[in-house]
This record gives sequence, C-alpha cells and structure tokens, in this order.
Amino acid sequence: MPGPGEFELIREYFSARFQASTGASGDQGVVLGIGDDCALLTPPAGKILATSVDTLVAGVHFPADARPDFIASRALRVNLSDLAAMNAEPLWFTLALTLRQSDPEWLEPFARGLAETAKQYGITLVGGDTTKGPLSITIQVTGACEKPLRRDGARAGDTIFVSNQLGASAAGLPLILRERDGSIKQKEQAYLAYHFPQPQFAVARAIGPYASSALDISDGLLGDLGHICAASKLGAELNLNDLPVAELAYSMNADTALETALTGGDDYQLCFTVPEKHLDIVQNLQLPITAIGTMHREPGIQCTLNGKSWQPRSTSYRHF
Repeated sequence: MPGPGEFELIREYFSARFQASTGASGDQGVVLGIGDDCALLTPPAGKILATSVDTLVAGVHFPADARPDFIASRALRVNLSDLAAMNAEPLWFTLALTLRQSDPEWLEPFARGLAETAKQYGITLVGGDTTKGPLSITIQVTGACEKPLRRDGARAGDTIFVSNQLGASAAGLPLILRERDGSIKQKEQAYLAYHFPQPQFAVARAIGPYASSALDISDGLLGDLGHICAASKLGAELNLNDLPVAELAYSMNADTALETALTGGDDYQLCFTVPEKHLDIVQNLQLPITAIGTMHREPGIQCTLNGKSWQPRSTSYRHF
C-alpha cells in the first residue's frame, strides 16, 4: 500500500504536529507558517537576523539505517550550532526532505524526533519541501541577535578558547557504523556525542559581550580555527598540553586521541577568541571552557606539545 502523498505527508507529519508543539500563528513572530507558498514572519525589533543552511546526505553525514528520530535530532542540532556560534537565539527553520519512498514507519519517528528537538531549543518549523530521491535532509535555520559573534574580529594577542571537550564524536564513529565493538559506556558516549550534539547557546550568551570572534567546530578544530585566522588575517599558536580531549577519544585509541580531537570534527563546540582586557572576566564566568592558545600576526597555525613543535597528519574533514 503506497504511503501518503506530498501534501498529505506535510499535513499529517509536520503541519499539525508543529502547530501543536510550538504554538499557534503569531508565536515567535510567525504570522503565517506551514501550508502556503511562503511563511510570513515578523523579525524581532532592533535585532539582526542570522540564517544558515546545511544539507545532510545519507551515507555521508549520517548512517542511512540510523533511527529516524536520531537522524532528525542530529540534523536540526548541527544547524542550531551555527546560530549558537553567532550568538543568535533560535526563531524559525524550514525543512527540505528528500525520501526514497513515503514510509509512515520512518516518517512518524522522524517527525517526532524533529518536533522534540525543536521544542527543546524553542525553534518553530515554518515551511519546507518534500521530494522523491536518495535520502537527504536540508534545514535552514533563522535566529536573531543583538551583537553577532563573527570570524573576522580576532586580534593579535587574543586568547583562543574552546568549549567542553573535543574528539568524542569522531572517536565514536566506528561504533556508530558498527565497524568496531566497544563497551556499553563507550557506545553510550558515542551515541550521545554523534546523534545528540549540544549547540552551545549558554556559552555563547555568556561570552557574547567579551569575545572578539567565534565559530562552531564542525570539521575539526585546526581547520575551523583556520577560518578565524583567514578572516582575521592572523595566525595562531596552540599549546596541545591544554587541549581538552574527550575521554572516549582516549579509550578508543590513546595513540591517536590528540589528532582525533584536533581534526576529527563533528564536535559542534565553540572556538572563540578573547581580548586581553576581557580575559579575567571570561575566565571567571565558571563556564566549561579551556584556553588553548593565542592569536598572532605570523600566518599559519603552530602547535606545540611538551614544548616541542607538533603537526598532525591532516588538518580537518574535507567535503570534496
């Protein structure tokens, strides 16, 4: 028996569910949401809109046979991480969903996982599209901010910070793909890190008045820090003895843990810089952050470990 058609799919799995879970029209500036040619939205007064879009492709960005609710959670969370990096509060998102077939047994948990994640972060689905083809998910998020954190604001002498720990998601990927077995604890750490990354909104709000630049770590710290360097026309020096490496990276392979934390990607933590005049304030905010280096005028990123120069075999995940 064939599944629901395009409009029935949208109505059954998204329109009713999201209107029920996020409120009626007019909530969060939504004048008109799902169901028309365009959403009609009212921007918050006096704030700048921030928008970002990402596409996740089955077999590239997530396992095609993963639980649909896990896929939905990851897809929205990695997009929300971009808003957090800009110090923007979530408002609205759109969803373009490409499916091989209209399968209610897949759509029901996917829509449920998407709605639960949206409710957790206070963001409203306002429209999108569905079509037939290889499974892929494109989400565009929009938020609002008063003082955006950009990549091009770093200055020589600024201290480089990262939030929480790095390397868990990349280290746990072989467990997610079932290419390797592990302990119950390792599997739990891997599933949480990979399927449920935590957009760092609380950290971004706290450092917003003091940081000079920021981004989220999606393709690996070295590669992403390189974007701050390029935008700010600077270089950086990292002390790898201070790098907060996730426990899972060490337990999976202690010999490669450091490189995994530097280049593995999929962390969705913040990397940000702080001028010296704000350093004491930021360090006293009691946040899960670690100072790992300094911005300087010489181009390139130099790494030291135990006082000696150290370089990884690669710098970051490459899309092409």
